[in-house]
Amino acid sequence: MSLRLLAALVVVLFTFTGCLKRETPVEAARKSKTLLLGNGAEPADLDPHIAVSYTDYNILIALFEGLTVIDEASSLPIPGAAERWDISPDGLTYTFHLRPDGVWSNGDPVTAHDFVFSIERILNPKLASDYAYMLDVLQGGADYTAGKLADFAQVGAKALDDHTLQLTLARPTPYLLSLTAHQAWFPVHRVSVLKHGAPHARGTGWTRPGNLIGNGAFTLAEWRPDQHILVKKNPRYYAAANNRLDAVKFFPVADPGVDERAFRAGQVHITYDVLPDRLDAWRREAPEKLRVDPFLETFYVRFNTTKPPFNDVRVRRALALAIDRDAIAGPVMRGSRTPARSLVPPDTAGYTSTASMPTDFDAARRLLDEAGFPQGRGFPRFEIKMNTDPVNTKVFEAIQQMWRRELGIESTFVNTDFRVYLDAMQSLAFDVLRSRWVGDFNDPATFTDLFTSNSGNNNTGWKNPDYDRLIAAAARELDTPARFELLRQAEAIVLEESPVAPVFYGTRTYLIHPDVQGWTQSLLGIHRYQTLHLAR
Repeated sequence: MSLRLLAALVVVLFTFTGCLKRETPVEAARKSKTLLLGNGAEPADLDPHIAVSYTDYNILIALFEGLTVIDEASSLPIPGAAERWDISPDGLTYTFHLRPDGVWSNGDPVTAHDFVFSIERILNPKLASDYAYMLDVLQGGADYTAGKLADFAQVGAKALDDHTLQLTLARPTPYLLSLTAHQAWFPVHRVSVLKHGAPHARGTGWTRPGNLIGNGAFTLAEWRPDQHILVKKNPRYYAAANNRLDAVKFFPVADPGVDERAFRAGQVHITYDVLPDRLDAWRREAPEKLRVDPFLETFYVRFNTTKPPFNDVRVRRALALAIDRDAIAGPVMRGSRTPARSLVPPDTAGYTSTASMPTDFDAARRLLDEAGFPQGRGFPRFEIKMNTDPVNTKVFEAIQQMWRRELGIESTFVNTDFRVYLDAMQSLAFDVLRSRWVGDFNDPATFTDLFTSNSGNNNTGWKNPDYDRLIAAAARELDTPARFELLRQAEAIVLEESPVAPVFYGTRTYLIHPDVQGWTQSLLGIHRYQTLHLAR
């Protein structure tokens, strides 16, 4: 064989094997117009009136749409299912005019009656929704949930006609338009809900693929537990012509290390998170793919105040004071977080707390002595419960060492999957719990409302009438500086009594492929997928 022929064969061979090179999912996604997302956890539920986690909301926002939606860049509400609205001079009556071309994914028109049905559903005590309190702003809403009002007709939600919804408020609520973008206000399709069970039943089949009827930009095509959820473009969505994606696939990967490897292998466009230990490497090697975005979030320790010894405020405060927040936000989290010394992140819509949770080991030891546990003697070994996640483990390993070193107390870790973790939180089946709260809207109330006695997301067993009164008074106050002062007084109470101990304020740390176009920094972490597209 001549050298020339041999060279030609080598060229052909390399050309042929090059053609056989397997296309990565990200490369294939350009043609299929499919966004591939790491989403951190398997959904607990796709019922918008039941789901509580941020990772569930990431999927729900594709399937449903509220009266308003949140603009990613500004965090301000803009028209959604309602094309416009009128507000009465006293701020108590909002009249929403629904889009005449708004339809459900099966073609049924979206009506004001659907919203009334949905509002009654989430407020009904039979559903026991954790987020029912977000509709307390409605006239009679809180009383209906509490069972004090039996006639829903007296609640401030009326369909004036098929396309006009009137909401009457118990008090002026300047952030009402932001509230109506939240999943708690999402409409559900009455016929499909009733087809699969009672209107206030949990866990019925209406949220499964083939059954779920939504009014969002996408429809539910597949749900393979612990593998992926696939949503496809809804051709009946009123703005479908502007949607340049055909599908979004969510991967419930709990381990950020696995998520990162998937990103490197071209299997996802965007990761849910990045391990702190990997941040420096990405900053050096590919800073254009690493995002560290501001995020309205507080990571905190939650105590079960119904269980000894955590029913003693001195114990809770001792543990809170014995957390070195600077060490965690700095070395442990590689400087990607900010130490949290209050519940509400600073400058949330102009609000900043005047109360503070310091790190004070001497004061912590004195409080533990006063509680009857000098140098930790006699303090029972307790459990720290968290969902399985390397970041959680790193943070709580550091906290565990601080409590052992400074207070002489011992604890053990209990790692669970996310659904078991949520069940434990909601049923108070824990001693100490890893917790985080992502703001539902850009206002301090999204944090301070959490710990009222009637909040479904309190999950500490802690109740304080003075705190409740201050939060209620703030809700009625129209003057913003006066309202913020009431919230500062309330926040001082929750920090002093320490049913929770803030650790750090959040950021969104994630990896993003350059093919993703239109993705903008979002303080609330909200991204409407119909605003995105893929391009090389």
